[in-house]
Amino acid sequence: MTGRELDAAGITEPDLRAAYTRCRELNARHGRTYFLATRLLTPDRRPAVHALYGFARWADDIVDSLDSAADPEDRARALDRLDDDLAHGLAGGAGAEPVVRALADTARRHAIDHRHFTDFLAAMRSDLTVTSYATYADLRGYMHGSAAVIGLEMLPVLGTVTPREEAAPHAAELGVAFQLTNFLRDVGEDLDRGRVYLPYDLLSAHGVHRELLRHCRDTGRADRRVTAALREFEDLTRAAYRRAAPGVGMLAPVSRPCIRTAFVLYGGILDAVAATGYAVLHRRAVVPRWRRALVAADGLLRVATARVAARRTPGGPGVPLGPTASGPRAH
Repeated sequence: MTGRELDAAGITEPDLRAAYTRCRELNARHGRTYFLATRLLTPDRRPAVHALYGFARWADDIVDSLDSAADPEDRARALDRLDDDLAHGLAGGAGAEPVVRALADTARRHAIDHRHFTDFLAAMRSDLTVTSYATYADLRGYMHGSAAVIGLEMLPVLGTVTPREEAAPHAAELGVAFQLTNFLRDVGEDLDRGRVYLPYDLLSAHGVHRELLRHCRDTGRADRRVTAALREFEDLTRAAYRRAAPGVGMLAPVSRPCIRTAFVLYGGILDAVAATGYAVLHRRAVVPRWRRALVAADGLLRVATARVAARRTPGGPGVPLGPTASGPRAH
């Protein structure tokens, strides 16, 4: 299947094909929800999405991996090397890391604004020193680089039926919604990394502080104050999904089933969190397999419908890719 995707995308050089394959492996292994949704894209679009995810995952692992014994200085140096490698790759070089080679090629093919990658790496670098956020506005500032830019990077790949600048705020907000979902799901794991992404003003409004979170994590006990804070954070996250929702209809029809599936599955994580009584300090909430299967089946039906409609439309299967597809590049 990988070969068919690479052929459809016009990726023929053996070393570059291997780089994209590596990104696909990272997506399949670490991003189950994203990978499932990506399967609903047309084959020519999938390698670019794998490249975007693979690079983001690679950088995130440098910063966050609990399996590594690297200290913050080692992680900072590794991130600096990745940054240098990316700059070289984007300037036309080969790139030392496979994820960089694939990302640089994707950026060239789809005219993705390089500032998105710069902002992303700046957010990753801040994770080496910043362990909490005073306000939700502060957290939003961080998430511009860590999440919103991912949505903006995706737009040239997915295609739009509106001017791209009209769809961009919704795409950015969907990236934020996905990350807020991760923050809620991973409160316990992030605490083990020494980080608390729930804003201090939200926590303190419910009488919650880091020491209380640590106590609940260590003892396995629930606390009504923590539960109330987590419920409010869920409300903030659902509001982000509502702001993002209009953007799905702005995408190229053949891309909508992919994003809708990711939207529904990630939103389902919030339902799973609530169903556990907000026990995220003690275990990770997951979407049941039967629900994933139902959502995927619905996505496949929507894909078939969209592709039939595209074949009946003069001009071929959907919106062309690249910077001329739907207006200027998103910033």
